Amino acid sequence: MFGNIRTFLDDVKIEMKKVTWPTMSQTKGSTVVVILTVIAIAIYFGVIDFFLSKMIHFVLG
Repeated sequence: MFGNIRTFLDDVKIEMKKVTWPTMSQTKGSTVVVILTVIAIAIYFGVIDFFLSKMIHFVLG
């Protein structure tokens, strides 16, 4: 059992050395894109929710 764990961890170590990590500027750029996308989607759903709420209150009275 411990041999399997050791083999797994050795394989993980080898694979992690093959990884090409993004630069700091790439990471910052991606983070900005994600945050702006989340904000845009939140605004979109907020507007839809607002208008649907107004319509339901209008219909139901």
